[in-house]
Amino acid sequence: MRPCSLRASERVVRKLRRMIDPGTILRVDGKVALVTGATRGIGRAIAESLVAAGAAVCVTARKQDELDETVTTLRAAGAQATAFAGSASNPEAVEAGVAHCVAELGGLDILVNNAATNPVFGPVVTAEPGAVAKTWQTNQEGPLRYIQAAWAAHMAEKGGVILNISSVGGIKPTPGIGVYNISKAALIHMTRQLAIELAPTVRINALAPGLIKTSFSKALYESDETSSAARQPMGRLGTPDDVAAAALFLLSDASSWMTGEVVVVDGGGALTWPS
Repeated sequence: MRPCSLRASERVVRKLRRMIDPGTILRVDGKVALVTGATRGIGRAIAESLVAAGAAVCVTARKQDELDETVTTLRAAGAQATAFAGSASNPEAVEAGVAHCVAELGGLDILVNNAATNPVFGPVVTAEPGAVAKTWQTNQEGPLRYIQAAWAAHMAEKGGVILNISSVGGIKPTPGIGVYNISKAALIHMTRQLAIELAPTVRINALAPGLIKTSFSKALYESDETSSAARQPMGRLGTPDDVAAAALFLLSDASSWMTGEVVVVDGGGALTWPS
């Protein structure tokens, strides 16, 4: 074998080893992340995955006691972590939360917009306007404000990665949660729009989870969890860790040539809807 061929082979072997070992590529060492709605469910799982992959994390949510418990747990795992209490629907809290993250952790490289609400169940045509406004303010306006604040505070100059947590309901209509679904569809389109506007400085992608076993979505499966799981092609409900694994991929350099994409994590459920 000629020397140049040997060197090429060695490069291939090294590359394969890096790809096979997730510890060498699914890492975010030295990065600072802010995760909204991070004290339970999907947000908590993502925060824990980021910490395990080497990031310092600022968690935000509305309830101080839940934030305190989350930070205590993350720090016990050896993480640098801090918290800020405030709602994603409150513009002042959004600005203050980003400022807190930068001041306490020294920057903001990763933003995960996970906080959401769904106070409306029933047809969109009869939905109460106040509840609709609350839903869209949290699920659409909140992420946009966080993105704007993160851009102004750090990312415009130093770059970063943003992940919006949408839903398969933002892709395919489902009964009963139309107001929520519309807000998540808007979040998907906003992701694509901002991918164009923020590139190449910032990458932004979205995840569209299906039926995940969390307290947030329990009304959709708790009456008959066995049947709900059986309707999924993979034979089970999703877990927060299922979503967190996909999130870590999109937040790491493993996805460095991806922006404006929506990755569905639903066990194949959307493929069989409405059956």
